[in-house]
Amino acid sequence: MSVQYTPVIWNRNKMVYDAILLIAVALYLYIFIRVGPFYEDITRPIDGAILRMRAFGSCAFLMLTVILCIGPLARLDRRFLPLLYNRRHFGVMTAGIAAVHANYVLGWYFNFSPTESYVALLSSNTSYGQVIGFPFEAFGIAALLILFVLAATSHDFWLSFLGAPIWKALHMFIYAAYAFVVLHVALGALQGPSDPIFTGMVAASVVMVCGLHFASGRLEANREEGDATAKASLEEAGWVVAGEVDEIDDKCAKVVTLSEEERVAIFKYDGKLSAVTNVCAHQNGPLGEGKVLWGCITCPWHGYQYNLADGRAPAPFTEKIATYKLKLVGSTVLLDPNALPPGTYVEPVVIGGAA
Repeated sequence: MSVQYTPVIWNRNKMVYDAILLIAVALYLYIFIRVGPFYEDITRPIDGAILRMRAFGSCAFLMLTVILCIGPLARLDRRFLPLLYNRRHFGVMTAGIAAVHANYVLGWYFNFSPTESYVALLSSNTSYGQVIGFPFEAFGIAALLILFVLAATSHDFWLSFLGAPIWKALHMFIYAAYAFVVLHVALGALQGPSDPIFTGMVAASVVMVCGLHFASGRLEANREEGDATAKASLEEAGWVVAGEVDEIDDKCAKVVTLSEEERVAIFKYDGKLSAVTNVCAHQNGPLGEGKVLWGCITCPWHGYQYNLADGRAPAPFTEKIATYKLKLVGSTVLLDPNALPPGTYVEPVVIGGAA
């Protein structure tokens, strides 16, 4: 096997990200377990094990909701970009929290069953032909299995071993896991005694996840439509109009769509412009949604960096990405649509000094 396992390289950003995540999870669980009993129906007190079961289950559901909202939020507002870093750690922790919830379920409801607990779980309700009373446990099991697979394959070793297209397609099953969790809750917990807080939380989660994805999709479609209109109306000798210099924020990029499969990120930094492919060599992340940090393009997904002029990763890394030629006429940025070989040096265009 030619793919080598490389340990995760920790840095300060990763440690801060994970520390904040751990603190947030611990606070939620503590508040739920300590404060939750005060809102119980005193005529129907909840056992401590059930309370912990609900705490971990609702925590996993909220974490999964946040994971699915980070992507569209980052596309809608760059201030959310830092949340994209190390998002895989978020997913692994979510799988762990969900596993604790499942363990409480088995321990409370099936620990004293005469049959093996897993067999008892799967055979306790077989009413698959009806909606009310449907074995909602099956959806929870399916979601948990998907989360386990995604957590187990989250390391870059599996990205290299499977290849980016297969790895990415596999991890798109996070949406299936979310759908299974929603069905698990809707046919399970929401069928019990009325709980307006939890019902509202589930409804808000579905509306937020769907709404944010719809809004970011519309924004992306509008951007592509605007690029197509500009390219159709303003072309010069094979160069395409990428837009105006003022449209690009400093140390950020504007993404120009050349075709369905080809996008270019034009970065503005230190009074200059450079253009590279929008696809990160690491996991096909959207470089145009990243920023220029420490003089390098920084991918918003996992922090991979590339030099602006030649698209090469700083030593000792060896990744390279394609570069593009730019031309500045007045305040209008023109782009040569022909990609140069990965790692090719292109002289940056100086703003205010090019003709």
